[in-house]
Amino acid sequence: MSTRVWALLAAAITTEVAASLSLKAALDAPAWYAVVVAGYGASFVLLSMILRSGAPIGKTYGIWAAAGIALTAILGTAVFSEPLTVTMVAGIVLVIGGVVLVEVGSGRAARKVDI
Repeated sequence: MSTRVWALLAAAITTEVAASLSLKAALDAPAWYAVVVAGYGASFVLLSMILRSGAPIGKTYGIWAAAGIALTAILGTAVFSEPLTVTMVAGIVLVIGGVVLVEVGSGRAARKVDI
């Protein structure tokens, strides 16, 4: 993936995490729902731009989802004082490991097709 695609993916992750955290904030201050809508909308537009550039959906979605889960959990702890247990950290590690396995598997499948 090109530098531009990685930048778009970072922006998609950032906007999705902002939207997810804003859901929690909106419970006390409904004005945050504007950030929720804008964040999720922007994230999906950015994801469509990434896919339009030819990036594989498995890799793109996997990185987006895993990073979103990890960052939302960590920032939920920092911003909202939510618990982050050892079990939760293990789950985050497993999700990230799953994305790595999908990437490794897709790389091997692509090499077999090229032969």
